[in-house]
Amino acid sequence: MRVVEISGGTGSAEALTPTERPDPVAGPGQIRIRVRAAGVNRPDIAQRLGRYPAPPGASDILGLEVAGEVDQIGDGVSRWSPGDQVCALLGGGGYAEYAVVDARHALPVPAGLDLIQAAALPETVCTVFANVFESGALKAGETLLIHGATSGIGVTAIQMARAAGARVVATSRGVDKAEAARALGADLSLDARSDDLEGAIKAFGGVDVVLDMVGADYAALHQAVLKPFGRWVVIATLSGSLAEVDLARLMMKRIVLTGSTLRSRPADEKARLIAAVEATAWPWVAAGLVRPPVEATFPLEQASAAHLRLEAGGHVGKIVLTT
Repeated sequence: MRVVEISGGTGSAEALTPTERPDPVAGPGQIRIRVRAAGVNRPDIAQRLGRYPAPPGASDILGLEVAGEVDQIGDGVSRWSPGDQVCALLGGGGYAEYAVVDARHALPVPAGLDLIQAAALPETVCTVFANVFESGALKAGETLLIHGATSGIGVTAIQMARAAGARVVATSRGVDKAEAARALGADLSLDARSDDLEGAIKAFGGVDVVLDMVGADYAALHQAVLKPFGRWVVIATLSGSLAEVDLARLMMKRIVLTGSTLRSRPADEKARLIAAVEATAWPWVAAGLVRPPVEATFPLEQASAAHLRLEAGGHVGKIVLTT
């Protein structure tokens, strides 16, 4: 099968090299997917740079989400059959023509979506669900603050929060991106380059949950704008991981500060999360309430160009590889 490897183990985008490997075989409890599309995500870039190694047992090939057809069934699998169209959450291995995955980590492709759109869903929807709705306990009528609102995670979080009946405050870099976030459903969309974020968010009434992908630079902002009993959920630290936190302020406002990663969770925990996503979030997708835009597609062999596009930061939504 065709795959994309990281030449030398780590490196620049140009280190992504098309090559061939033997086709994988579905083991007990697994399915093999004939990959038609694979989502490109920032953790892929972090792994390529040597900052986010694959967990034990995971493929060294990049790619955390795919969509395609089931073409092989392992022993003990009863839900799926060859030919079923699925998308799936992977620990790695998506940048390839075939991917093997725990059968419990696959989801049916929602009606009305093609495989390119479906490949943009698993990693982002699972990340948002686990952090915004489980760790962050966002409820209808509350307000969610999202940074990097036009990223793959950002556009998904806006739509999922709105589907759940919550309000959204979004920040992004530039007037055009702020307008794009507003068009996706943000109730208040701010330009992080020019707007007074703290003043505008406080005037809006503050927020109940923060989905934090920034880290250090916005730590003071979050402590200022979170309401009493607010939840501050960290999923990335693009501006640095060492932040100053006023513990007295957290105590007085009863703020919960937490964080998580998705990829390293045990298989059983991922299966639980996938089942919860299918029960709660998949109906939003089927109803058209959650449809993350696909900014661009690239052939598998052009994975390096896809990474450069993602690193440039000008995209709105997801970038997807096709086979």
